Amino acid sequence: MQEEIEAYLAKAKGLHGDVCPGLLMGTVLGLAGMRALGLDPSRRNRDLIVFVEVDRCMTDAMQAVTGCSLGHRNLKYVDYGKFAAVLYDHASGRAVRVSPKQSGEAVGDVMEHWRSTPEDRLVELEKVEVEVMEDDLPGRPRSRLPCARCGETVMDNRGVDVGGKLLCRPCALGTRYYRSLPEDATGARRGVP
Repeated sequence: MQEEIEAYLAKAKGLHGDVCPGLLMGTVLGLAGMRALGLDPSRRNRDLIVFVEVDRCMTDAMQAVTGCSLGHRNLKYVDYGKFAAVLYDHASGRAVRVSPKQSGEAVGDVMEHWRSTPEDRLVELEKVEVEVMEDDLPGRPRSRLPCARCGETVMDNRGVDVGGKLLCRPCALGTRYYRSLPEDATGARRGVP
Protein backbone atom coordinates (compact mmCIF):
# COMPACT_ATOMS: atom_id res chain seq x y z
CA MET A 1 0.00 0.00 0.00
CA GLN A 2 2.89 2.38 0.76
CA GLU A 3 4.25 1.92 -2.77
CA GLU A 4 0.84 2.88 -4.20
CA ILE A 5 0.71 5.99 -2.01
CA GLU A 6 4.22 7.04 -3.07
CA ALA A 7 3.44 6.46 -6.78
CA TYR A 8 0.30 8.64 -6.67
CA LEU A 9 2.04 11.20 -4.49
CA ALA A 10 4.70 11.55 -7.21
CA LYS A 11 1.94 12.02 -9.79
CA ALA A 12 0.29 14.65 -7.57
CA LYS A 13 3.63 16.42 -7.17
CA GLY A 14 3.72 16.77 -10.96
CA LEU A 15 0.47 18.77 -10.79
CA HIS A 16 1.18 20.64 -7.57
CA GLY A 17 4.90 21.36 -7.84
CA ASP A 18 6.05 20.05 -4.47
CA VAL A 19 5.14 17.56 -1.76
CA CYS A 20 3.46 18.93 1.34
CA PRO A 21 1.26 17.47 4.09
CA GLY A 22 -1.95 18.41 2.26
CA LEU A 23 -0.82 16.63 -0.88
CA LEU A 24 -0.02 13.46 1.05
CA MET A 25 -3.31 13.62 2.95
CA GLY A 26 -5.24 14.12 -0.30
CA THR A 27 -3.46 11.16 -1.87
CA VAL A 28 -4.34 8.87 1.03
CA LEU A 29 -7.95 10.14 1.11
CA GLY A 30 -8.35 9.72 -2.65
CA LEU A 31 -7.01 6.17 -2.65
CA ALA A 32 -9.22 5.25 0.31
CA GLY A 33 -12.28 6.63 -1.49
CA MET A 34 -11.47 4.78 -4.70
CA ARG A 35 -11.03 1.52 -2.78
CA ALA A 36 -14.32 2.07 -0.91
CA LEU A 37 -16.12 2.32 -4.26
CA GLY A 38 -14.24 -0.66 -5.72
CA LEU A 39 -12.60 1.50 -8.40
CA ASP A 40 -9.07 1.11 -9.75
CA PRO A 41 -7.21 4.45 -9.80
CA SER A 42 -4.89 3.19 -12.56
CA ARG A 43 -7.84 2.98 -14.98
CA ARG A 44 -9.97 5.81 -16.35
CA ASN A 45 -13.23 5.76 -14.45
CA ARG A 46 -15.58 7.60 -16.81
CA ASP A 47 -18.50 7.49 -14.38
CA LEU A 48 -16.60 8.95 -11.43
CA ILE A 49 -17.43 12.48 -10.26
CA VAL A 50 -15.48 14.00 -7.37
CA PHE A 51 -16.70 16.91 -5.25
CA VAL A 52 -13.83 18.60 -3.39
CA GLU A 53 -14.65 20.84 -0.45
CA VAL A 54 -11.48 22.95 -0.40
CA ASP A 55 -9.31 24.77 -2.94
CA ARG A 56 -5.99 23.67 -1.48
CA CYS A 57 -3.29 21.04 -2.01
CA MET A 58 -5.67 18.16 -1.37
CA THR A 59 -7.54 18.99 -4.57
CA ASP A 60 -4.44 18.50 -6.73
CA ALA A 61 -3.87 15.11 -5.09
CA MET A 62 -7.51 14.14 -5.61
CA GLN A 63 -7.15 15.00 -9.31
CA ALA A 64 -3.97 12.92 -9.61
CA VAL A 65 -5.49 9.89 -7.88
CA THR A 66 -8.94 9.92 -9.50
CA GLY A 67 -8.14 11.34 -12.93
CA CYS A 68 -11.03 13.80 -12.53
CA SER A 69 -10.58 17.43 -13.59
CA LEU A 70 -12.54 20.65 -13.97
CA GLY A 71 -11.97 20.51 -17.72
CA HIS A 72 -13.65 17.11 -17.95
CA ARG A 73 -16.47 18.40 -15.70
CA ASN A 74 -16.05 15.47 -13.34
CA LEU A 75 -14.21 17.43 -10.62
CA LYS A 76 -16.59 19.77 -8.81
CA TYR A 77 -15.54 22.44 -6.32
CA VAL A 78 -17.87 23.05 -3.37
CA ASP A 79 -16.53 25.92 -1.23
CA TYR A 80 -16.87 24.53 2.31
CA GLY A 81 -13.25 25.11 3.35
CA LYS A 82 -12.97 21.51 4.58
CA PHE A 83 -10.31 18.91 3.83
CA ALA A 84 -12.90 16.48 2.46
CA ALA A 85 -14.27 15.12 -0.79
CA VAL A 86 -17.16 13.03 -2.05
CA LEU A 87 -16.37 10.41 -4.67
CA TYR A 88 -19.50 9.51 -6.63
CA ASP A 89 -19.79 6.59 -9.07
CA HIS A 90 -22.57 7.77 -11.39
CA ALA A 91 -22.95 4.30 -12.94
CA SER A 92 -23.76 2.56 -9.65
CA GLY A 93 -25.16 5.57 -7.77
CA ARG A 94 -22.79 4.83 -4.87
CA ALA A 95 -20.91 7.63 -3.14
CA VAL A 96 -18.50 7.98 -0.25
CA ARG A 97 -17.27 11.06 1.60
CA VAL A 98 -13.65 10.94 2.72
CA SER A 99 -12.07 13.19 5.34
CA PRO A 100 -9.29 13.00 7.93
CA LYS A 101 -10.32 11.45 11.23
CA GLN A 102 -10.43 14.01 14.00
CA SER A 103 -8.46 12.22 16.70
CA GLY A 104 -7.57 15.20 18.87
CA GLU A 105 -4.09 13.76 19.41
CA ALA A 106 -1.05 15.96 18.86
CA VAL A 107 0.92 14.89 15.82
CA GLY A 108 4.59 15.80 15.52
CA ASP A 109 5.70 15.19 11.94
CA VAL A 110 2.49 15.22 9.89
CA MET A 111 4.16 13.66 6.84
CA GLU A 112 5.58 10.77 8.84
CA HIS A 113 2.25 10.32 10.63
CA TRP A 114 0.33 10.04 7.32
CA ARG A 115 2.93 7.68 5.87
CA SER A 116 3.17 5.32 8.86
CA THR A 117 -0.29 5.26 10.46
CA PRO A 118 -2.80 2.63 9.26
CA GLU A 119 -5.42 4.08 6.93
CA ASP A 120 -8.35 3.12 9.18
CA ARG A 121 -6.90 5.43 11.88
CA LEU A 122 -6.45 8.31 9.42
CA VAL A 123 -9.48 8.27 7.14
CA GLU A 124 -13.14 8.84 7.92
CA LEU A 125 -15.33 7.10 5.32
CA GLU A 126 -19.03 7.92 5.18
CA LYS A 127 -21.51 6.46 2.71
CA VAL A 128 -23.52 9.34 1.27
CA GLU A 129 -26.10 10.03 -1.39
CA VAL A 130 -25.48 12.57 -4.14
CA GLU A 131 -27.92 14.09 -6.60
CA VAL A 132 -26.27 15.48 -9.71
CA MET A 133 -28.37 17.61 -12.02
CA GLU A 134 -28.32 16.76 -15.74
CA ASP A 135 -26.60 20.10 -16.53
CA ASP A 136 -23.74 19.22 -14.17
CA LEU A 137 -22.85 15.88 -15.76
CA PRO A 138 -19.67 15.51 -17.81
CA GLY A 139 -19.93 15.63 -21.57
CA ARG A 140 -20.96 18.16 -24.16
CA PRO A 141 -22.74 21.32 -23.05
CA ARG A 142 -26.48 20.78 -22.65
CA SER A 143 -27.17 24.33 -23.88
CA ARG A 144 -25.32 27.34 -25.30
CA LEU A 145 -27.25 30.59 -25.30
CA PRO A 146 -26.16 34.23 -25.53
CA CYS A 147 -26.74 36.65 -22.66
CA ALA A 148 -29.32 39.23 -23.77
CA ARG A 149 -27.24 42.03 -22.18
CA CYS A 150 -23.52 41.34 -22.79
CA GLY A 151 -23.83 38.79 -25.61
CA GLU A 152 -21.40 36.28 -24.08
CA THR A 153 -22.34 32.61 -24.34
CA VAL A 154 -23.84 30.99 -21.26
CA MET A 155 -23.56 27.18 -21.14
CA ASP A 156 -25.39 24.42 -19.32
CA ASN A 157 -28.44 26.42 -18.24
CA ARG A 158 -26.37 28.71 -16.00
CA GLY A 159 -28.32 31.76 -17.17
CA VAL A 160 -30.99 33.63 -15.22
CA ASP A 161 -34.42 34.51 -16.61
CA VAL A 162 -35.04 38.22 -15.96
CA GLY A 163 -38.30 39.49 -17.41
CA GLY A 164 -38.31 36.80 -20.09
CA LYS A 165 -34.71 37.46 -21.15
CA LEU A 166 -31.78 35.15 -20.50
CA LEU A 167 -28.96 36.94 -18.70
CA CYS A 168 -25.63 35.61 -17.50
CA ARG A 169 -25.28 35.67 -13.72
CA PRO A 170 -22.97 38.71 -13.64
CA CYS A 171 -25.42 40.75 -15.72
CA ALA A 172 -28.46 39.49 -13.81
CA LEU A 173 -26.93 40.10 -10.38
CA GLY A 174 -24.94 43.21 -11.26
CA THR A 175 -21.83 41.75 -9.64
CA ARG A 176 -18.59 40.33 -10.99
CA TYR A 177 -15.42 38.99 -9.42
CA TYR A 178 -13.48 41.43 -11.66
CA ARG A 179 -13.79 45.11 -12.57
CA SER A 180 -13.34 46.45 -16.10
CA LEU A 181 -10.78 49.21 -16.50
CA PRO A 182 -11.66 52.43 -18.32
CA GLU A 183 -10.45 52.91 -21.88
CA ASP A 184 -7.78 55.49 -22.67
CA ALA A 185 -7.95 57.89 -25.63
CA THR A 186 -6.78 55.15 -28.05
CA GLY A 187 -9.58 52.80 -27.03
CA ALA A 188 -7.21 50.39 -25.27
CA ARG A 189 -7.93 49.21 -21.76
CA ARG A 190 -5.58 50.72 -19.18
CA GLY A 191 -2.69 48.37 -18.42
CA VAL A 192 -3.25 46.28 -21.57
CA PRO A 193 -0.96 46.95 -24.57
